[in-house]
Amino acid sequence: MKASLVYTTLALSLLATSCQNSFIDLQPISSASTDNFYRTAEDFRIAVNGAYASLQMGGITGNSYVFGEVASDNTVPPASGSVTDQDEFDRFYIRTTNPFINGRWNDSYNAIARYNTILDRINAVSMDETLKGRYIAEVKALRAHVYFNLVRTFGDVPLVLKSMTTPDEGYAYGRSPRTEVYAQIEKDLSEAEGVLPVSYAAADLGRVTRGAAKALLGKVYLTQRKYAPAASKLKEVIDLNVYDLLPSYAEVFRVGNKNNKESVFDVQYKSGGAGEGNPWPNDFAPENSGNAVIAFGGSGNNQPSADLIAAYEVGDVRKDVSLATSYVNASGQTIPANFVKKYYDVPVTRGDNGNNIPLIRYADVLLMYAEALNEVSYQPEALTYLNRIRTRAGLKAKTIADVPDQAAFRLAIEQERRIELAFEGHRWFDLVRTGRAISVLNSKKDQIRLVNTLTENNLVFPVPQAQIDINRDKIKQNPGY
Repeated sequence: MKASLVYTTLALSLLATSCQNSFIDLQPISSASTDNFYRTAEDFRIAVNGAYASLQMGGITGNSYVFGEVASDNTVPPASGSVTDQDEFDRFYIRTTNPFINGRWNDSYNAIARYNTILDRINAVSMDETLKGRYIAEVKALRAHVYFNLVRTFGDVPLVLKSMTTPDEGYAYGRSPRTEVYAQIEKDLSEAEGVLPVSYAAADLGRVTRGAAKALLGKVYLTQRKYAPAASKLKEVIDLNVYDLLPSYAEVFRVGNKNNKESVFDVQYKSGGAGEGNPWPNDFAPENSGNAVIAFGGSGNNQPSADLIAAYEVGDVRKDVSLATSYVNASGQTIPANFVKKYYDVPVTRGDNGNNIPLIRYADVLLMYAEALNEVSYQPEALTYLNRIRTRAGLKAKTIADVPDQAAFRLAIEQERRIELAFEGHRWFDLVRTGRAISVLNSKKDQIRLVNTLTENNLVFPVPQAQIDINRDKIKQNPGY
């Protein structure tokens, strides 16, 4: 076989979505060829909105919980349905043909193809220069986000920065060293942050902002253990004075309160039967629960683990907002079942919920900043930011006596991030970033039923076998798979 879906989409993917009423009214349009599109300012408005719509793809956001949560000690897969495919992540015996692996690779490069096409063609079009600059900055930030997920998932990945005209061009790309990929991510975000606006009018809420680009860049620095640059960049987000913690943790996730003051960057969803709804509330509700938990029933995915449930401190208000351990069925019986309820909504049809999915919240920014400060040098200032999160959760503030040194503070941040950001896709990548994934998961080997003891090889996932099969000269498998 000499052709590949990923390389074909790298070259030829042109699907976009338009916004007839506002940015989040994502209505699909038909495919168009590059010869007949990308000619006017209106074409680029549609194309850039389509670039945002790509974030909803399963491999980018829709199935992100499999990588960020199921692979960690936070959640477990259901006992039926896609159990084998998800169980491979839960217990770490991941096949190179796993569909979630394929989905992340293919959907990501499909999206990158869109971004590159926009960036390659927009400068030739006559339009308002300020708007053009903003579109370029938005797309660079989106490309950086997708590459960030790719490099954290697979390690070295093909770094494609231009559009392609034939599928065969894809065969020239091997896996670029992760250092080069990170350098490009930093470049894209650094160029974007200086151009993007601090905020948008109501019709454009949800677009990437200056604060979102800075926050993502801070996370990129932190992931590479560039602690001083991370602290500096995250402080810039704080100093914008446009974000704040909401007084109530529950209000952060209420569907009628989207794009609130705590939202730095969300994937936008809209219910109403147009195919733009969020599937997670139905995906996460218990199997066989009928309409007792959510209309149209649930699939039982991403079940909170007993270990996570036990990690909540007494009195933590986040627990009841984030999860439940039982429900009452139509007969009035209490049925034991662990399930995520953080994203609850009333769907129009199954999987058509209006919730956004947060990529970066202000709480995340404060905890990352505290972590970066502590890594630069143990200092009381970092405790202030940790305690802002704890007090909002109804918990007692920690003192220097509670976290007397840098090592203790690391563990305090790890615990707080686990609880505050539960089910938002951070846990696995947090453990890898801090060098704790192997020790934490191996210490729970029997409890979480690991098939094998984790090693350094498990810190990245396998490259899809299909990519190796069609380009053996350029694409090699990660060690251990």
